[in-house]
Amino acid sequence: MPWRECSVMEERLRFVARLLEGEGMSQVCREFGISRKTGYKIFNRYQDEGLEALCDRSRRPVRYANQLPDQIERLIVETKREKPHWGARKIKEVLIRKLAGDVRIPAKSTVHAVLDRHGLVSQARKRNRANKAMGTALSQAVQPNDLWCADFKGEFKTGDGRYCYPLTVTDQASRYLLLCEALESTKEAPVIEAFVRLFKERGLPAAIRSDNGLPFASPNGLYNLSRLSVWWLRLGISLERIRPGKPQQNGRHERMHLTLKKEATRPPG
Repeated sequence: MPWRECSVMEERLRFVARLLEGEGMSQVCREFGISRKTGYKIFNRYQDEGLEALCDRSRRPVRYANQLPDQIERLIVETKREKPHWGARKIKEVLIRKLAGDVRIPAKSTVHAVLDRHGLVSQARKRNRANKAMGTALSQAVQPNDLWCADFKGEFKTGDGRYCYPLTVTDQASRYLLLCEALESTKEAPVIEAFVRLFKERGLPAAIRSDNGLPFASPNGLYNLSRLSVWWLRLGISLERIRPGKPQQNGRHERMHLTLKKEATRPPG
């Protein structure tokens, strides 16, 4: 019989009473529908503390993460209000100068947690953390136009002393180089114009894979969407983003860039 919610203490009393009468722990636990571990815990508490041990105990944790002495927490809050543009790192340095040797200095994350708890972390910072670039699920192309890969191959200095930024697009399934156009910048307008011409010539792919840099994504846009990526979505093209710092997720395209650099630079890259 499991515990009756209306009289938990009464059930515990009956449980302990049967053990005191000499019945075996396994048999009693089986009848009350509890494990032997729980049964021993209840009985040991009764032996150590008496009847009070059979009452429900508070589930409040003994200590909380990031909990500090009141005087240190007040110092953090006061420092932030005096210097509202300071973050957790600078405030920690203040604590080190004022309290070094007297108390344990909290970690930067703990200082930040205190500021957040008191509403002293700007919403812009929270929003930036929420908009941190993340990769998406990546597909495997089976046939041409299933997936295109797009990127900029850095910057190159031309013979007239100016810089150009090669915009490259390949078909992932066939590895065919669809576009390699030297642009004067990585701004969205010329990139959109280049894709307009490419779509008219080759049609629309099912998806386009890129990194999280401009103009393919925007760190300040909703869901990191840029004007270029919103336009792709409106055309019915799915977006794929590699994870930051993981160029191998666009490995075929990066391998093409290596060949491009060897063939198009003097001396070869």
